[in-house]
Amino acid sequence: MACEQTGTILKYKVQRTGVQPVINAEWNKLPWTKIEPLQLQYFMGDKPEHFPFTQAKMTYDDSAVYLIFRVEDRYVKAVHQNNQDPVYFDSCVEFFFSPGESAQKGYFNLEMNCGGTMLFHHQEEPRTNRTLISEEDIQQIEVAHSLPDIVDPEIENDTTWTVEYRIPFSVLTNYHAFTNPDAGTVWRGNFYKCADQTSHPHWLTWAPIDSPKPDFHLPEYFGILEFQE
Repeated sequence: MACEQTGTILKYKVQRTGVQPVINAEWNKLPWTKIEPLQLQYFMGDKPEHFPFTQAKMTYDDSAVYLIFRVEDRYVKAVHQNNQDPVYFDSCVEFFFSPGESAQKGYFNLEMNCGGTMLFHHQEEPRTNRTLISEEDIQQIEVAHSLPDIVDPEIENDTTWTVEYRIPFSVLTNYHAFTNPDAGTVWRGNFYKCADQTSHPHWLTWAPIDSPKPDFHLPEYFGILEFQE
């Protein structure tokens, strides 16, 4: 199984790939068809009326990590089209991660709306000592998305959308020192889905977070990302 749980700690086994994904936002292709997904089953705040079925997969090779999200959604909207805009107001999926066994040296938050626009920061501590990933570095992240750049007005019907991206390790090491992962390497992280300023806002998580109000910047609740051979 790709996902395991010990108590409240979730673990996702990140498989190494020998086939570099073509970044085209297609869920059903190699190597993704051979990789098990994780599912966002938890929520923050009150249980939302609209709880989109959200899955993600992650893999890696010697040069990069690769992620793909698939969301069975409704009330889909995206109006932000410049990188570092507040894309979390839109229909958005997020990957927060620390390339190490703890987040004591900081963590990244990569937030992407359904139109492929991203907010990408490195946080030395939650919401403090923040560094914006440069546009030059963002341009090295290959991105694909199944919906148009702008989704406005909101799509109220059932809509399935995907985003996929490749993050080179060489980009991450500009902000956080680490050794490229190999079998046995452990990172910490969490996966999120939100839509703060749509008609049906929600805050979904992969690893559970114990907080009275929605807040994704709580690295003490990150799950385990265990890299495999």
